[in-house]
Amino acid sequence: MTIPANDAFSLGLAHDQPRRSSSRARTPSLPRRSSSPKVSFSPPSTSNSLVFSPQPANGMPAKRGHKRKASARDGSQKLKQNGEATIEELIEEVDARIARERKLPPGSSIDKRNIVKKQIDWEIPRKALHSSIGFFTIYLYTSQGNPQTVVIALSSALAVLVPIDILRLKYPLFEHAFEKCVGIFMRDSEKKSSNGVIWYILGANTALIALPLDIAVVSILILSWADTAASTFGRLWGPLTPPLPARLLGLPLAPRKSLAGFIAASLTGAAVAAGFWAYLGPMRDNLTWSWDAGVSSTFSGGSAEGGKVFSGWVGLAVVTVCAGLVSGIAEALDLGSVDDNLSLPIIAGGCLWGLFKVLGWLGDIFL
Repeated sequence: MTIPANDAFSLGLAHDQPRRSSSRARTPSLPRRSSSPKVSFSPPSTSNSLVFSPQPANGMPAKRGHKRKASARDGSQKLKQNGEATIEELIEEVDARIARERKLPPGSSIDKRNIVKKQIDWEIPRKALHSSIGFFTIYLYTSQGNPQTVVIALSSALAVLVPIDILRLKYPLFEHAFEKCVGIFMRDSEKKSSNGVIWYILGANTALIALPLDIAVVSILILSWADTAASTFGRLWGPLTPPLPARLLGLPLAPRKSLAGFIAASLTGAAVAAGFWAYLGPMRDNLTWSWDAGVSSTFSGGSAEGGKVFSGWVGLAVVTVCAGLVSGIAEALDLGSVDDNLSLPIIAGGCLWGLFKVLGWLGDIFL
């Protein structure tokens, strides 16, 4: 009986030498297998990759293709030459090297299954509430609702919400109960600061009190829809577009804003202005701008003919483009700790009011 070539090579026997039949006899030169197999290696001199060929202690050659590769960019640390190490030691050495390259804490293992892509928080309940205010505003305007009644209702809501917010920030138990009820509408940053709803009501109330009704309605619609569009499209396509510059026309812009959000806010604001003054505005009287009369006489120095210079398609195009730019810039402004729910309607409404003043003045000059 002959043994295979591999066994003959490892035991140092001839191919035709018979094996002892006694089961009690043992080959003294055959070492026992250790609990931790040894691996010998020699790092190649011309390559950045290290190929480890496991060599079990019993001398049996490893199977072909059983290799472990590791790469190092700097090559500053090399494994010891002409030495032996266990597989566990080699794995620890490779993991430590990769951890250093990726700036991970020492001892951490590299496991792709533990790398989870950051999910985008779309704030769907908050955006739904934010956008619904715009539809409610249109309903009140088209149903001939009294703006003074709306101001009183919003002021009453403030009288309730402000004390609740103070109690929430002062008492943890009250805060826990409050967040259980309306926490889905709040951002994480608002849980330790004032509620955004308060600033929303303040912004809308200020616009209704200080501005003509049609400009106030447009500014609230810009707050409701342009801000939502900027947030949605900024999260969706913001990483694919460049960030906005630090300053635009001398105005500071928020570093977190993207070109995608700016374009979305501008297009939404332009659509709001065009749709309102072309279709919804004529449902009530005393408009700042109308299709036939152009700019109101109160903005054109009392001259009705001067206001008609910017009537029709020309006036609507100017108002639409300017409203879009105002919406995009107002939404992207960096005003420090000022909430955009307060600043956006006031800035947008104030700029539209100034625009009609300029158009009325230009109409008197061109007349």
